[in-house]
Amino acid sequence: MATPLSASTALSAFTAEGLDVREVRSWATHNRNHVGAWGPVNGVMIHHTGPYSSTSGMVALCYNGRDDLPGPLCHGVIDKAGAVHLVGWGRANHAGRGDSDVLAAVKAETKLPVDDQGNADGNPHFYGFELINAGNGKDPWPEAQVQAAARAAAALCRKHGWTAESVIGHKEWQPGKIDPTFDMRDFRARVAVLLKDDSLTEPAKPSPPNFPGRNAFGPGKSNVSILLLGQQLVRRGFGKHYRVGPSRDWGEADRLNVVAFQRTQGWTGSDADGYPGPETWRRLFS
Repeated sequence: MATPLSASTALSAFTAEGLDVREVRSWATHNRNHVGAWGPVNGVMIHHTGPYSSTSGMVALCYNGRDDLPGPLCHGVIDKAGAVHLVGWGRANHAGRGDSDVLAAVKAETKLPVDDQGNADGNPHFYGFELINAGNGKDPWPEAQVQAAARAAAALCRKHGWTAESVIGHKEWQPGKIDPTFDMRDFRARVAVLLKDDSLTEPAKPSPPNFPGRNAFGPGKSNVSILLLGQQLVRRGFGKHYRVGPSRDWGEADRLNVVAFQRTQGWTGSDADGYPGPETWRRLFS
């Protein structure tokens, strides 16, 4: 529970996190505070926009709203390239009514219950980000976009002293919602990594994480090291096999991306089997 950040403090937090921030019109004073309180805030909510025609069109919609739902419809719109378009600051029409048990879990930063009721207004309690995506399960999630959303969430969590458990998806709040269509557990893992290791928010710092051992990788494995591996593969240009992006769960896309990297090292056969050993790890993170 906390007092909402001022617009200037939030802007500074986003830029400090290395985000590409675009200020839209009078975003810093554009809000719905006249219809109800904003705050205390308890967390960050992630959405996707649904069908769209263009980035500019979605930014304008989230700023202005609709006839039946006045804007702003979130605080920031994150486009496919990872730019954060700030469209409002204050109470926004984004969370709507959701589950009070979920709100209690966010406040306590504990495991989320299933959202099965709509008995609490989330608009006073959450920062909201809309990620531009059709939401049809086919529209891809570029790594730059998902990582920008994680950085935006981490920036707010860092300022408030929250953990990644204060970040939820709209689908975890309001029954019947499906947004965002990526796994929120993986997304919270990204935020946790950013909050735990500040060096990861500054790519220029060459501090590779320790190799976790060969047993950390392979079918059925799930851990932060797999997420770190995937993120570094994407940074180095070896992420083409990811459909949504790296996650904590080992998959065939991870193996194929590692194979691609290993082959660029001149390795063949069992040396390029897609399972990272200490030398693969060292070269990848060097």
